Amino acid sequence: MTPETRTHEWSLTSPALAEQLIEALSHIQVRDLDTLRRHFPGLGPEEIADHLVTGAVRGTEAVGAGVGSAAALPTPPAMPIELAAGILGTASVEYKLIAELHEVYGLPATGTTRQRAALYLAEWTEGRGLNITKPTSAVSLMLSVRVRKELRRRLLMLAVRKIPMLTPFMVGAAIGALLNHYDTTRLARRIRADLRARQVPWQAPPRQGSPPAGTAS
Repeated sequence: MTPETRTHEWSLTSPALAEQLIEALSHIQVRDLDTLRRHFPGLGPEEIADHLVTGAVRGTEAVGAGVGSAAALPTPPAMPIELAAGILGTASVEYKLIAELHEVYGLPATGTTRQRAALYLAEWTEGRGLNITKPTSAVSLMLSVRVRKELRRRLLMLAVRKIPMLTPFMVGAAIGALLNHYDTTRLARRIRADLRARQVPWQAPPRQGSPPAGTAS
């Protein structure tokens, strides 16, 4: 077992993994509802959600294809490092998707940046939309023994699924992209179904040229 492999295995099973991921993911830029509505003018929640899912699927496909292509090189790079980067890249794209779907369905997480990151990471770990309104509850959930174990199990599962891509000349970009396409699409479908059941309708945007609320006419 190489030093890189030992480091990689430790990174997937470390008890501090939840905190490490929360810290990393809390720096990802998430668009709020107003920004999303400006980026997709005239579209409703489901239409915007469709666009977000399409973009995320393309993003994780690209990550998977990159790992698969690297593995198929005649002299591949250090595969444990490449694999870890691929898993983190996939998690980052799917995390951003979950956070922005919360915005679209009117259910954004509250609290500090780390508290919101904890909630969305918990949902990514569970693979479903969670009904949590208090930020302290989100942090408690993410740092619980059960969810820590589930997080490590999910990351190890992702690693095992990607191992065939690490065999040079056997597969490559197409398989890597296909695996991530399937996983991200399935995750998005589950998250959307859970959030849709608790969806909060949007407030109508102010008409252009109308005075701000509370301004005397």
